[in-house]
Amino acid sequence: MQNWLTYQAETRPDHVAVSDGTTTLTFAEVAESVHTLAGKLANVLDNNPRVALITPNTLTGYTMVLALQQLGRQIVLLNRRLSADELQYQVMHAEISQVIQDDDFGHVLQNVQQLTFAKVLDVMPVAYQAVEDFAMADVTSIMFTSGTTGRPKGVEQTFGNHWASAQATAKNFALTAEDTWLTVVPLFHISGFSIVMRSLVLGLAVRFYDHYDPEELNADIDRGTGTIISVVPMMLKGMLGAKTGHYPNQFRHFILGGGPVTKADLLAGDEVNAHITQTYGMTETASQILMLSAEDAVHKLGTVGRAEKPVEVRIQEQDMQGIGRLQIKSPTLTVGYLNDDAKYAASFVDGWFDTGDQAKIDAEGFITIIGREGDMISSGGENVFPSEIEDAYQGYPDITDMVVVGQSDERWGAVPVAFVHVADHAVFDAEALRKFGRERLAHYKVPKAFIIYDQAWPRTASGKIQRFVLQQELSEP
Repeated sequence: MQNWLTYQAETRPDHVAVSDGTTTLTFAEVAESVHTLAGKLANVLDNNPRVALITPNTLTGYTMVLALQQLGRQIVLLNRRLSADELQYQVMHAEISQVIQDDDFGHVLQNVQQLTFAKVLDVMPVAYQAVEDFAMADVTSIMFTSGTTGRPKGVEQTFGNHWASAQATAKNFALTAEDTWLTVVPLFHISGFSIVMRSLVLGLAVRFYDHYDPEELNADIDRGTGTIISVVPMMLKGMLGAKTGHYPNQFRHFILGGGPVTKADLLAGDEVNAHITQTYGMTETASQILMLSAEDAVHKLGTVGRAEKPVEVRIQEQDMQGIGRLQIKSPTLTVGYLNDDAKYAASFVDGWFDTGDQAKIDAEGFITIIGREGDMISSGGENVFPSEIEDAYQGYPDITDMVVVGQSDERWGAVPVAFVHVADHAVFDAEALRKFGRERLAHYKVPKAFIIYDQAWPRTASGKIQRFVLQQELSEP
């Protein structure tokens, strides 16, 4: 298939491709900028097929993505919110030798060359051979996500995955090349990166925001800046709370991912003409594969919608309530976990990919997610696993044991809370515990509360800790 950027630059040269509110570029202008940048990158990159990229939502970060694709490099997108230790593991696991990073990124990583945007932009471009055709089976992006044990997995995404996702999204949301997608979700998440891929495949425009400001977003929507936005529940709640008047009719979709929506927010959205479409997806599926339309949202509240062709779903090992393992087939599905073939193979059952989610399906095909295997906490669109928090606190001198659970939170959806066993004669200091965590974990993974638990952990007959019992204690008056 022809290089997507080349195709858009040739067929829609004067159509707006991207904007950050200050600078607006057409596809022809993007192609010219990317060509120059690719020449500069060719001057500084080694022969490693993989290059890590750390960037906020900026035009420079956007052009870096496209330039690396022109060079045929696999882009390892790293979450700039992670701690240095967390990033170090991912860099080493991906066998990265060079990291391209925005100028404000402060962590020092070991055994890799860190190239700032400024350094790359300062070199002279050299001649290079651009990729003429994108092979659908070739891996173009890699994103790390945690598994049910909390171990990061590098999810390999092909051009074919992104193409299939873009085509399905175009069909499900009736997208056209006249749409503009407001992009405040981060580029280093599949929710943000997939928008860039859709732009290249479908020819629609992208408007980047480097921070979340609900009043700014609402004002831009009222001015007709965009027609679609991707949000997590916290963002949606903030925008609805800040909204005065109605959203214009040309603004067609709030696409919600990363957690459920409340009935109160749905009703609030209805009052201001906000069309909220709930979705379900994974890094492994190159964005959403299930969707719940605004028309179905209230009477199917609690579900994440149903599968649209070519996605197939099934629920296996169902219990008496019909709850079982959600398994899927999809052309958007990852082709592998980086350097972990065994873990990838173990994710399949008779050719079906096991999502790790417990779910049920009703007679009309609407799916309800019951819980995440491994007790994942979805906080503000970020996935947090208890085990990685518990591991970070191992060796803390005054704590002998810790169990982390999720607690419902009106703003973030859920936040981690830690139950702790305190050592004999130790002084319990919650602020010291928070400081310890902030030095080792991303800020959203640091427990929001530490609760002394002076009993034995509740366990199953096989010895597994019953986290739900602790969660119930949080909800008791």
